[in-house]
Amino acid sequence: MHPLRHPLFIRFLVHFNFEQDYFECHEVGEEYWKMTAPKNKTHPLTGWIQLAVGMYHWRRSNYPGALRSFIRAKDKLSGSDEWTEGIDRERLIRLTAAAIDAVTAREPFAAFEIPITGRQLQETLHHQLKQTPPVHEDPYFLMHKHRLRDRTSIIQLREQKKRRNL
Repeated sequence: MHPLRHPLFIRFLVHFNFEQDYFECHEVGEEYWKMTAPKNKTHPLTGWIQLAVGMYHWRRSNYPGALRSFIRAKDKLSGSDEWTEGIDRERLIRLTAAAIDAVTAREPFAAFEIPITGRQLQETLHHQLKQTPPVHEDPYFLMHKHRLRDRTSIIQLREQKKRRNL
């Protein structure tokens, strides 16, 4: 399977382009990264994750965090043929560069879509959309999702790890 046809990456694209839920992009992107190249922070998949993190920070007006994330994303996405196949990489890089300029100028958040050009990737994405239509979250919740989500399972896992390490 081509890496960009993986169900987790398809969910990443749905979250990014249709829901603008950049926090969930980070979550599914990180899950995929841990399966594909755990601990390899130079892997191209980390560029996709950093792109979503940049969008999340920008939306929250965290300009320094957005700038760092976009710069890292642009560097990694610029050199990854296999991980941008079916995507207009040049346009994606231009959009990311424009985001860097906007964040540097402290302009308000402006969403953009990942430009998908490959027919097979478009078909896969549209099939996914038919299976699970996008959820339109409250904009305030999307902006502050990392603080407002239910963290019960995360806290329980941390407690279990602490008990094991004692």
